[in-house]
Amino acid sequence: MPYLRPVPADQSAPHHGADTGEATGERPVPEQDPRVQWAATLAVIVAGALTIRPMGLSGQGLAVAVLFVVNAASLLARRLPEHRVPPRLALVWLTLGVFAAAALIGVSSSGTSYLFAFFLAGHIGYRLETRPALLLAGLCSLLCGAVLYLSLGPEQDPLAWTFGLATGIPVLIGIVNRTQRRAVRAAIEAAGSAERAARAEARTAVLTERGRIARDVHDVLAHSLAGINMQLELADALIDTGDLNKVREAHEKAHDLVKESLRQAQWTVHALREDTLPLPQSLAAMLASSGHRDALTVTGTERRLPAKVVQNLLRIAQEALTNAARHAPGGAVAVELTFAAASTTLRIRNRPATSEAGAGVGSGMGLIGMRERVALLGGTLTAGPVAEGPYQGDWQVEAVIPQ
Repeated sequence: MPYLRPVPADQSAPHHGADTGEATGERPVPEQDPRVQWAATLAVIVAGALTIRPMGLSGQGLAVAVLFVVNAASLLARRLPEHRVPPRLALVWLTLGVFAAAALIGVSSSGTSYLFAFFLAGHIGYRLETRPALLLAGLCSLLCGAVLYLSLGPEQDPLAWTFGLATGIPVLIGIVNRTQRRAVRAAIEAAGSAERAARAEARTAVLTERGRIARDVHDVLAHSLAGINMQLELADALIDTGDLNKVREAHEKAHDLVKESLRQAQWTVHALREDTLPLPQSLAAMLASSGHRDALTVTGTERRLPAKVVQNLLRIAQEALTNAARHAPGGAVAVELTFAAASTTLRIRNRPATSEAGAGVGSGMGLIGMRERVALLGGTLTAGPVAEGPYQGDWQVEAVIPQ
């Protein structure tokens, strides 16, 4: 009956033999039910005890009895787990078993002594590598055939003594089963390796996603919360001075920062969703909500970009617009999205401020976060003032993502 058990396995049936691997994986490997193996082994021993003659305590009977015990022990040793029996010791044990089986055939006058040779040859094919297994099985056939030839004499029917030459044939069955078992083990180990690799890849993806979310949290909260905290602390300090106008001004700035934070949080959630709109539409909606309608220019043949590219470019645009509003309030903003054959380019430019900028409270991590996002996509990012051309004096952030 087919049966599954963890490896390493015990020895198998006469022609199945022992497990050839030393791995101790947890995945089950199909093999024959050990109860069937034990039943077959005990059946051979019981049949031999009942039929092999003569068997006694003296003379030829004593020799038969001793050889019977040796053969029974050799057959029972098949149940020893292979990882507990070194290959050289297995070779010695099986070789002695072959000689004992041939000797038992020679000294006994009747019975089923030949069964020991058949079963042992089958186990040789499973326990040993192919070349030594074939050599030892050939030795078994020659010894058993020679013993029967000498015992029966040349005048006997050749079929009787050539039967001894067939005792090595089960080695082929053992080799086939050993090969199949190794193939199954290799497939199971390959599946295990693939599963471990998939788990490692999934863990890496989770860690990458955590890093991305951390950047999103920073971009949304770090600047805004720091600014809100500063304005509230300023308001607390101004209360003692009695200057209510400056207190109201600080509170109004804090309220404006709260509104801006809420708007940024909404766009962060939008960018994280899998059903994000195409990049041009998402940028247009972002600019409209920021008060910069008709600030987007799209050139080139528009194409659908991967979700991760869209998400990261949206976050870069959001960070750049936030910085523009904080450091250059009132300055005009322009966004250009260019679809080239080999890349996608996003540029965010803002004119110098037309009103007084608030005190800077940034952590200095915004530009670093943008660079990290572009690096994850294999692109490049530049940020700084435009040195020449029609936009000289503007501040520009440019992200180039390869196709």
